Amino acid sequence: MGVVSAWVRRASLALVCSVSWPAWADPSLFQSLAQRAPQLDRQALRHALAAMQCAVNHGAKPSQRLAVIDYSRPSTEKRLYIFDLKRQRLLLRDYVAHGKASGENLATRFSNRVNSHQTSLGLFLGAESYRGKHGYSLRMDGLEPGVNDRARERAIVIHGADYVNPRWIPKQGRIGRSLGCPAVRQGVARQVVDQLKGGQFVFAWHASRSWQQASAYLNCRPAQMAQARRLLPEG
Repeated sequence: MGVVSAWVRRASLALVCSVSWPAWADPSLFQSLAQRAPQLDRQALRHALAAMQCAVNHGAKPSQRLAVIDYSRPSTEKRLYIFDLKRQRLLLRDYVAHGKASGENLATRFSNRVNSHQTSLGLFLGAESYRGKHGYSLRMDGLEPGVNDRARERAIVIHGADYVNPRWIPKQGRIGRSLGCPAVRQGVARQVVDQLKGGQFVFAWHASRSWQQASAYLNCRPAQMAQARRLLPEG
């Protein structure tokens, strides 16, 4: 039995959630992606795949790509990963900002509140691209009730920003921070937006036990997910 299958089986027994991979997914998906992104925390990747699969099992359309942000890592590290799920490739690993009220170099506080200037965790869908005050950007729909479902209201979007720059690190001890958006370097912004728009999954992870216990998708709780079902595209 592969690593993914064994983990999913344990999760299904513990969480009373039957998880089955979509037709296009290889049973060794976790192992394959982990090999291509050895710096990514294995628990973050497992949780991202489980949350994505839970969404698909309950009405979401399978995506072609998956972004994982490991907010347990400092902003001085490349903690954004974008995977091509069909080809099982790592498309990008790069820097990503967190909200200025979430912490300095390390993000330790997270919120779903408007004007909190904090990052939100959990499972999102990349929605439509647009041109705004930050240039070419991507709106996101937060799928987790009480955790990130106010993303639209808060204008939590992916956009390029000059402050997401490793040159800040020697002077500031961190890259710049956002008002809650997962901002990226200007040089990769178009690539990130184009890879994640149109219903691709974005998973923002942290080692916080309180969030992991509250997450509707990590625990695959259909009753909670039904509160945000209007955000899920039809399969």
